[in-house]
Amino acid sequence: MFEKILIANRGEIAIRVARTARRMGIQTVAVYSEADNGAPHMRYCDEAVFIGAAPPSQSYLVIDKIIDAARKTGAQAVHPGYGFLSENADFADALDAAGIVFIGPTAETIRSMGSKSAAKDLMEAAKVPTTPGYQGKAQTLKTFERECERIGYPVLLKATAGGGGKGMRVVNTESELSDALDAAKREAKSAFGDDRFLVEKYVARARHLEVQVFGDGQGDVVHMFERDCSVQRRHQKVMEEAPAPALPADVRASLLKAGVDAAKAVNYRGAGTVEFLFDPAAGVNGIYFMEMNTRLQVEHPVSEEITGLDFVEWQLRIAAGEGLPLSQDKITENGHAFEARLYAENPENDFAPSIGDISALRLPGDVARIDSGIVEGQTITPHYDPMISKIITHGGDRTIALNKMRAALARTRVAGLDTNGRFLHALARDADFKKGEVSTRYIEENTATLFDRPSTDARIFAAASLYQLQATRPLMGLQGFRLNSDAETVSWAEIDGELVLLRLASTGPNAWTLSVETGADAKIRRAADNDTEHTTKLSCAFTLDETDGTRWRITLDDSQTNLDVLPHGSDGDVRVWIGADVWHVRYPDVLVAASDGETGAGGLSATLPGLIVELKTEIGAAVKKGDPLLVMEAMKMEHTVSAPADGTVEGFRFMPGDQVKDGDLLVDFVEA
Repeated sequence: MFEKILIANRGEIAIRVARTARRMGIQTVAVYSEADNGAPHMRYCDEAVFIGAAPPSQSYLVIDKIIDAARKTGAQAVHPGYGFLSENADFADALDAAGIVFIGPTAETIRSMGSKSAAKDLMEAAKVPTTPGYQGKAQTLKTFERECERIGYPVLLKATAGGGGKGMRVVNTESELSDALDAAKREAKSAFGDDRFLVEKYVARARHLEVQVFGDGQGDVVHMFERDCSVQRRHQKVMEEAPAPALPADVRASLLKAGVDAAKAVNYRGAGTVEFLFDPAAGVNGIYFMEMNTRLQVEHPVSEEITGLDFVEWQLRIAAGEGLPLSQDKITENGHAFEARLYAENPENDFAPSIGDISALRLPGDVARIDSGIVEGQTITPHYDPMISKIITHGGDRTIALNKMRAALARTRVAGLDTNGRFLHALARDADFKKGEVSTRYIEENTATLFDRPSTDARIFAAASLYQLQATRPLMGLQGFRLNSDAETVSWAEIDGELVLLRLASTGPNAWTLSVETGADAKIRRAADNDTEHTTKLSCAFTLDETDGTRWRITLDDSQTNLDVLPHGSDGDVRVWIGADVWHVRYPDVLVAASDGETGAGGLSATLPGLIVELKTEIGAAVKKGDPLLVMEAMKMEHTVSAPADGTVEGFRFMPGDQVKDGDLLVDFVEA
């Protein structure tokens, strides 16, 4: 067994690998970029080596820097994690030439599976069922038009070197093909340096199933059962589970056999995942090979939970030449597991990534397994994947595991930036999801329930007014409040975008009355101009029973509610949680806001740093609400900036190829 390994990755997967290595008595070496200096993964390992600037192309993707770090520290082997160099055959070759063990498959296997087109040819030769499609060398638009017509719309464009949903587009008609192919090629070239594509029949209500496999490189392959990863946004997984729910026995048997056959076809070594589409309408004949990921997957913990095995330990033992630790008949299945990916992103804005400092972080480690590489105070940058944590639950059956997941998500708290936490909880409690009725179109078909916003009630208004009172009387705080006078405190608050006037009056120790006033069309300017035409929205009395500084208990109408109230960023904002529901509260200075004046013109600003790749209209053009204005690339994904209303484009501040910063004005736009 190795005495020291280097982990050529960052974040939660680097810590995950180091945790197993530490348990096995193996020393670990971390690598870190300028942006990750002081990050948890470098502190968790025994040693850490600086490898360059924040962009991955100058640090985590530079093969020579990784090998130099391994040589310098005496590491005998390198674990690549996932992403970055994990499926780079040149990296595997370079390590071999340097006499350092690559903890993964051979370079030959990586190359054979690295191209989706070549992999599909291999699988067809091995009689593994594949999706109808085209993966030829000819890459002209005319070729794709002909092949798409043969296959039949809708189709799915897939980058041959792709992964993680990047470079994928669903095309419904021939008229969409040219633009979709152009955009997908740009995205694939940026993410993978390769803009070759294949096209496959798009199964609209497919399930995304995958088989976890391990091979010894000598022809022996075992499986660790299957996972269901159907619920996705932008072709990227959101919540995974193992085993797959409501899967007929004959389909499951065929799926597992196909996964093992695929791995044997390439004499697989180490951990891998064989991914399939499943068309439930076609039954056992509806299993189609998609691709093989020649690495450990993000969602591997759910398979670990149901087998009770440590997959990183298996990787290390196989790489050290010990072979497969168990034969297939010794690998057993126990219960059910879920994994939710907690991302810094805004589900209500097409899951756009969110960047910034995490001002508060509470993860439910007492009820769930937490795999994370992020701590409170850390910055989510545009350079890397915006995942904050993986939340994993296990139970004796699916219902128990899902109940634990809902409980864990209801206690998850992140402030300082947007997350998908409330969305994940809505998914976990959705009726169809509870029944296991999932598909790759699940989110699109369930938007009414998954994106439904909670209403603002008296408890939230009470918390908003008390937090402002605490801020104005910092020496007293809320703990041990003893306000006995009838003095009234008046404050403005903007709760999830709605401006309200809060009048809070003390009626005794820790007791208040609250009136909330708003207008039918409340504007900050009207308030600043002393327009008092407000209607009273509600009036209530409540008590604050206890608080530990961030968790409050309020009694209203004889009912007690626990709320979590945490600072959101550095501008005095706050977030209020009741369970998984969350409200964003601002305290605007109405006079300052009113003094800005009305210009009649507006603009569209970048919400995160990126690169302008295409202008979709011309200066002076009249556009309709929702029309695309420009395309920018951020976090290796393309994002379309659309017109917020009917209006006119008066100018573009940047041209294709220009870098933009968070907050930069992109378009001069005037509403009609």
